[in-house]
Amino acid sequence: MPLDDIDRRILTALQRDGRLTNVELADAVGLSPSPCLRRVRLLEEAGVIERYVGLLNPPKVGLGFTVFARIWLKGQDEETVGRFTAAILKLPQMVECYLMAGDCDFLLKVVAPDLEGYRRFQIEHLGRIEAVQSIKSDIPMQRIKQTTELPLQETC
Repeated sequence: MPLDDIDRRILTALQRDGRLTNVELADAVGLSPSPCLRRVRLLEEAGVIERYVGLLNPPKVGLGFTVFARIWLKGQDEETVGRFTAAILKLPQMVECYLMAGDCDFLLKVVAPDLEGYRRFQIEHLGRIEAVQSIKSDIPMQRIKQTTELPLQETC
């Protein structure tokens, strides 16, 4: 779906605050409420807006420890990858999972209460997935930037 400048302004505003009322959103992007609501509905129907969520502060909910786990599988065939992805999808501690090109097969972002919590998770869950050959864990020392906002420029 090609996005015009108004669509981009709507999406930018909603990325910053998904709880804006339609009237507030319309005012922020320079439309009247009815056309603004129509545009939002079209963006939702087209799948440009997937869903609305509340972003939580991980430490405040007891999950302030983040680990990036690089996973190597025993094989890259469809069955092995399928078994691994099926197992990963059942683990709520996995907040992101990527099939990679390059050195490792998968990159996972895992949240845990602390180092011991992650160690238990790795031993009790990740290490028990039959398809896993090895796991390398990287622990970030400081978060420099984290955003859910996509940069919506006119070149999109």
